[in-house]
Amino acid sequence: MIKNYFFACILFFVLQSAYSQNEKTLRGKVMFENSLLQNVDVVNITNQKSTTTDVKGEFILAAKINDSIIFFRKEYYLKRIKLSPTDIAFKNISISMVKKPEELKEIIITQTPNIDWKLDTAWELAKRDEIAAERTENTLKIPGVYDGSINKGLNLALIGKRLFGLLKKEPTNTKLPQIEFKELARSTSYEKFYVENLKLQPHEIELFLQFCEADPKSKILSENYNELIMMDFLYDKNIEFKKLQRI
Repeated sequence: MIKNYFFACILFFVLQSAYSQNEKTLRGKVMFENSLLQNVDVVNITNQKSTTTDVKGEFILAAKINDSIIFFRKEYYLKRIKLSPTDIAFKNISISMVKKPEELKEIIITQTPNIDWKLDTAWELAKRDEIAAERTENTLKIPGVYDGSINKGLNLALIGKRLFGLLKKEPTNTKLPQIEFKELARSTSYEKFYVENLKLQPHEIELFLQFCEADPKSKILSENYNELIMMDFLYDKNIEFKKLQRI
């Protein structure tokens, strides 16, 4: 038992050593247009090692062929690459990031109450009824003789209108329509991202979005939007989309 455990440990260290020997020191720089980007997180997903670009936009990371490397900074779209033999042989790669469009600050618009100009008309009608009632009351009558009239009689029509106004229901709020996946994807990413990062032709973008929308996960993303999850979803679907094109 101890002997088997000993051989297992030796095998593990041999494999680990062989893997480490295959790793090379990868150097590179991250840019946006002609500017060098500092504080970009560079992560080797394969070996779980990471680093950050310095003031010159440069980084050093242990990696080997076929390792998946991601580059992330809050103001830019996530970028993911798979190291080729050329990348490892060259040992110095250049990465171009795509900047997100600036988000407009939220503007709160306070809705002013609508002025119901009919209120003044109703008030005028009420005052007119009062004046008419007072005039009727002040008309000359024969003392002690009841003529069947009622002083300051009730205006039933006016009362009915006021009661109807009180019983009027508030308008119900209509539910906002849910944003479709394609509209959300278009607002999240513009054509430059699809062309430079996903390596799609402009005429392929619409077909690619339809392909993504066919996946049930797209509905979940529409209901619970998260930018990083959306970007990862688009990268994964792009791999599937490219495979279908090769068939």
